[in-house]
Amino acid sequence: MGFFERYLTVWVALCIVGGIVLGKVAPGVAQTLDGMAIYVDAAPVVSIPIALCLFFMMYPIMVKIDFGEVLKAGRAIKPVGITLFINWVIKPFTMYAIASVFLGTLFLGLIGPDAVDHVKMPLGTDLSVGDSYGAGKVVMVDSVKMLEVPLWRSYLAGCILLGIAPCTAMVLVWGFLAKGNDGHTLVMVAINSLTMLVLYGVFGGFLLGVGKLPVPWQALLLSIGVYVALPLIAGFFSRKWLIASKGETWFKEKFLHVLTPVTIAALLATLVLLFSFKGETILQNPLTILWIAIPLFIQTVVIFALGYAVSKVMGLTYENAAPTAMIGASNHFEVAIATSTMLYGLSSGAALATVVGVLIEVPLMLGLVKFCVRTQNWFGHGPTSLTSDAVDAPVENSIGERS
Repeated sequence: MGFFERYLTVWVALCIVGGIVLGKVAPGVAQTLDGMAIYVDAAPVVSIPIALCLFFMMYPIMVKIDFGEVLKAGRAIKPVGITLFINWVIKPFTMYAIASVFLGTLFLGLIGPDAVDHVKMPLGTDLSVGDSYGAGKVVMVDSVKMLEVPLWRSYLAGCILLGIAPCTAMVLVWGFLAKGNDGHTLVMVAINSLTMLVLYGVFGGFLLGVGKLPVPWQALLLSIGVYVALPLIAGFFSRKWLIASKGETWFKEKFLHVLTPVTIAALLATLVLLFSFKGETILQNPLTILWIAIPLFIQTVVIFALGYAVSKVMGLTYENAAPTAMIGASNHFEVAIATSTMLYGLSSGAALATVVGVLIEVPLMLGLVKFCVRTQNWFGHGPTSLTSDAVDAPVENSIGERS
């Protein structure tokens, strides 16, 4: 694990402090940057500075993926099938249920039953001030039409966007540290990236609608296009061109090495801006992060336990069981942050909830890695590549990228 990845929780914590201080000392900076946006019907749709940050958060992840490995997935039906089932049939609904119970019932009195959040107007809607939309109402905020929604529902939206975003980045590190099947992890990274193009919007729209939250379908599809499809396409073609012109050794040892800190740097820049907006809320109620973190913590542990148990029942070797469980438990927080920012705004409770996901993920997943290593004797053992002759060389190179 590289220097940035190893201390990610520390960097996130520093960004929280830095963002809060920035919001106090120079409150106009973040607002000016967020105001540099593309507007539709007097409502901000895409913040240009944030869009650039979020693109550079995603591209380095996508360019590392060798989609040729997807073709080998058919040789490992059980681990791939379990991962897809948990990611798309179980995980989105457990996240919705757990977050609803805690944020909408158990912690509602602590969050504030009357507390509200102002989020972006759904793209493509023609609503007047005073109109109702889901659980929200259209209001004017600083001469801009916004949707006023219960604060807990805004937090719920962020949790939903995390729950429907299977990890395609840090899970490479978790699988490696757990001494799992790196070939399986690489294949699932590619498959998750492809399935997200279709299922992220479908599940996101459905669950946000069930939660009486704004479902800006046009913005949701635009978000998938900008933050998943565009980096995916750019990564695919630039990878292909660079390997053809410079060679695979140069690509892996030089180009990817330069890109390693880019994702983290772009993520941290976004977090500073986000917390400069939400600093006042956090200072007024410093336990806000805790209320959001508890359901996210429970969700991660539950999904990990389910994946680990099902892997045991299905007779998977430890090398396949460990990454299978961790792929489900880990979230693609980059996509979740990007989507929540585009759909609801940088200053929204939804965006804050996705950042809390970043804050707890690293220490929690490291704890689960240690649990896997200590319990590997519960399983049989097999090869550490997808098949006996499959991806040994690419795996060695990918490990080099992450160390």
